[in-house]
Formats: sequence, C-alpha cells, structure tokens
Amino acid sequence: MTTVFSRIIRGEIPSIKVYEDDYVYAFMDAGQVNPGHVLVATRKPYETLMDADEDSLCAMMRTAARIARAVQAAFQPDGMTILQANKPAGWQTVPHLHLHVLPRYEGDGVGLIWPRKEPGLDVLRSYANRIKLP
Repeated sequence: MTTVFSRIIRGEIPSIKVYEDDYVYAFMDAGQVNPGHVLVATRKPYETLMDADEDSLCAMMRTAARIARAVQAAFQPDGMTILQANKPAGWQTVPHLHLHVLPRYEGDGVGLIWPRKEPGLDVLRSYANRIKLP
C-alpha cells in the first residue's frame, strides 16, 4: 500500500526530517498544531498498531519518547500529548501507522473530549474476561 507517508519516507514528497532509523521516520507535521509537532511513522506501511511487528512498535515509542524530551527542552510546553489513532472511527486520517508528539499549552484550543461511562465493576469484569491476550 502506498500512502502519503510512504512517499515522504521514500523522498518523493519533501519533509523536514527530525530522526530516522531502520524502523521509523520522524518528521515535522506540515499542519503544526503547536510549534514542535512531530510525526513518528513506521518505515513499513502498516495501516494500524494491530498490524505492526513488535520491533517497529517498540522503535516508534522509543523514538517518540526521545523526541518528546527534545521538544520539551526546545519549546518548554506546558504539557505533551502523544497520540496514536487507528482506523477512521478511531480518528486515523492517514492509513499508515504513526503517532503524534504534540507539545501542549494551556488554552491552545486543542480538544480531546469523550463521554465518560461508568458501567460498574461487574460489567468491567465481564469486559476484561472477554479480552484474551496471546
């Protein structure tokens, strides 16, 4: 599958690279929400977190942590959001596995709000029992 991120990684579309290794390519988000907004994408064109190999996933999070520390030092934001979305219903807009390292400031206008549901311990227990880890 070819995505806009695949094309960026191959150098077909210009980008401002922050970091790269065998597993990930990190670059400035062209649609900066706040200064220092970086995307960390897997080199392999996985669509979602559920599709990716563990080495790529570990590299993605390790890189995000390194970049978050560097962004914190460079821009001194009030906070940091690390966001990873899967499939359109989960807010994914580019079908290529990536995460956002997003510096945050009080009153920056960025929102992430969902309705809170409190089903109770018995229902939570039934949900947990349905989840089978390999």
